[in-house]
Amino acid sequence: MSKTPILVAGLLALSCTGCVAAAVGTAGAVGLATVQDRSVGQAVDDATTSNDIKTKMLREGGLGEVDVEVADGLVLLSGRVSEPERRTLAENIAWSSTNTRDVANEVVIDRPGGFFANVNDEIITARVRRALIGSSSVRSYNINVETYDGVVYLMGIAGTQEELVAAAEEASYVGGVKQVVSYIRVRIPEPRVPVQTVDGVPGGVSDRRADQELSGGNF
Repeated sequence: MSKTPILVAGLLALSCTGCVAAAVGTAGAVGLATVQDRSVGQAVDDATTSNDIKTKMLREGGLGEVDVEVADGLVLLSGRVSEPERRTLAENIAWSSTNTRDVANEVVIDRPGGFFANVNDEIITARVRRALIGSSSVRSYNINVETYDGVVYLMGIAGTQEELVAAAEEASYVGGVKQVVSYIRVRIPEPRVPVQTVDGVPGGVSDRRADQELSGGNF
């Protein structure tokens, strides 16, 4: 059974089989909130934010191994830089985007990873994605996966607390995964608006009145 540590950002506790749970993450306040599935408008905003941040990082230079993912205004930075100042710069750039609501800075200070290290992380990412797709308990299309040096970062939306836990557990069982850091949040289901009816007809129009209006009759 897997012993891979699972860290869930912003959650006070997580109970799961064969893993160690902890409450961590620089975006803890956001992690505590629940959100709805992204609308088309939010998805466009997230894509715009991601492109804006990546463009600014490209102009600065020295941030080529920093990955950017955005979901519902939360910007996740992962990867490596050579100096602490570069890590701070990456976070400042993330905050400079108009639609940024919070930033989770998981960038580490390290030497360049090289070709083989990056390929290994890509292989792990692909394996985790396959595991999530194959899971009957997880809606994989709502979850992004990134890997740095064997640490897997999950980001997105879950329908329930159980789905959130299942996604982290599925990732932890994949070979080569050293740790799972989850920024998945549980969405709020949209409230159901009750429809007022009169005599079983929506909108407050009775059957008798509806029939008379259609035939031009009056009360």
